[in-house]
Amino acid sequence: MKKSMINYSSSKQEERIGLTLWFRITRIYNQSIRESNQHLKKWELSTAQFDVLVQVGSHERLSQQELANRLFVTKGNITQLLSKMEDLGLIKREQEWKTKYLSLTEEGKEYFYEVVPKQEHFQASQFSNLNYKEKKQLLNLLKKI
Repeated sequence: MKKSMINYSSSKQEERIGLTLWFRITRIYNQSIRESNQHLKKWELSTAQFDVLVQVGSHERLSQQELANRLFVTKGNITQLLSKMEDLGLIKREQEWKTKYLSLTEEGKEYFYEVVPKQEHFQASQFSNLNYKEKKQLLNLLKKI
């Protein structure tokens, strides 16, 4: 009886620690998004718009479906986002038969070269409390998940 109680107790502890890890990762993610949105306000961009800027800017030309796949969303979910970015003059859409292609405008390219390095530096600095070895260890642990 005692052995089964110990196993039950240790499995409950393991479940509890797993749940605590999930909550911690969620909090870190949400905090990072808030801080990134705050940082990107300098350029009047949201994190979602930044993600589009990076994806479209990293490719000469990208279909709307390819972008949706890269962002792990449906094509319909990004339509409004793309319209806003088009209104801001950052991207242009071109229809070829049934496919919509996206590319950066000249202003979009300027944003890409100005904002992306600064945002990447900002994101990397979020781990400044960790040394190189700890960063590698965290990366390896996260890969196991």
